Amino acid sequence: MDTDKEMAGPTVEANDPLTGHIISTTIGGKNGEPKRTISYMAERVVGTGSFGIVFQAKCLETGETVAIKKVLQDKRYKNRELQLMRMMDHSNVISLKHCFFSTTTRDELFLNLVMDYVPETMYKVLKHYTNSNQRMPLIYVKLYTYQLFRGLAYMHSVAGVCHRDIKPQNILVDPLTHQVKICDFGSAKVLVKGEANISYICSRYYRAPELIFGATEYTSSIDIWSAGCVLAELLLGQVLGTPTREEIRCMNPNYTDFRFPQIKAHPWHKVFHKRMPPEAIDLASRLLQYSPNLRCTALEACAHPFFDELRDPNARLPNSRHFPPLFNFKQEFTGASPELINKLIPEHIRRQAGLSFPVPHPAGT
Repeated sequence: MDTDKEMAGPTVEANDPLTGHIISTTIGGKNGEPKRTISYMAERVVGTGSFGIVFQAKCLETGETVAIKKVLQDKRYKNRELQLMRMMDHSNVISLKHCFFSTTTRDELFLNLVMDYVPETMYKVLKHYTNSNQRMPLIYVKLYTYQLFRGLAYMHSVAGVCHRDIKPQNILVDPLTHQVKICDFGSAKVLVKGEANISYICSRYYRAPELIFGATEYTSSIDIWSAGCVLAELLLGQVLGTPTREEIRCMNPNYTDFRFPQIKAHPWHKVFHKRMPPEAIDLASRLLQYSPNLRCTALEACAHPFFDELRDPNARLPNSRHFPPLFNFKQEFTGASPELINKLIPEHIRRQAGLSFPVPHPAGT
């Protein structure tokens, strides 16, 4: 569906209430595929923002529930979110089912992105625990953040996409399977080395320090910082301390004259409570590095000992069900060291699939 014509939809009244609305569109018709009409009944609005709205809808032909993101489209430009979503295919990234345009009586053009409907966000799940004065069970913290890093590893290394707005509200959680999907690519971009980008990006509490310092030539490591903030939030920690002059220089060379009151960095073991596993503290410290080049990659984060429990062949969800797929890696291993690959694919999975990954030899042999 590359042209406006193929995505052209019906005329929708701008002032009609959205719920109860039926939107019909034609899909198919390429490569000898038959054309078919799909109709969606809008049921309720599940999200609003400066971008437009997201609503839950039911496909009248199949009964399937979907999410439709409706954004005002500038006729002069292609929609970057649509282009990026078409590029990606991963179990931890929300997938685009199809898309179509709709117009209003005022001749406004809207782009409708049809996606899988996932009922919960990490934000809602976390709120549920905090409202009942509980901490999120550690197994869920591991399961959710591991899948977040797996999605980011795919996005960064395979698709070349930087999300630029990782936060609990943009991480979907299926309450039955506990599968996690990264969503909302409205701020996402393929970062090109040497090309300037806007620094006023990413939600405040998850914004990497180099962005706060106005850096424009940042890398995908801004997503790693945001994911580190999400991990710390799930573990209920608070990040304290100010950067050194050298760390400021790494973030943005133009800011070295900025004088911070030098607050001594708070040791990580004091930031988190006494019963916090040392592996959790170690992972948080590797993600929340002021210097962007010192942060670990998403794939390295997946291999961290904090997630070893997920690689145990006998590990299960608290209700004794199996975990969602965690080891069906795609092309994320491109350029990864044999040591890293060996850590990421557990022995029992290798045996099941009859896979043989190269085992690294000691240096000099």
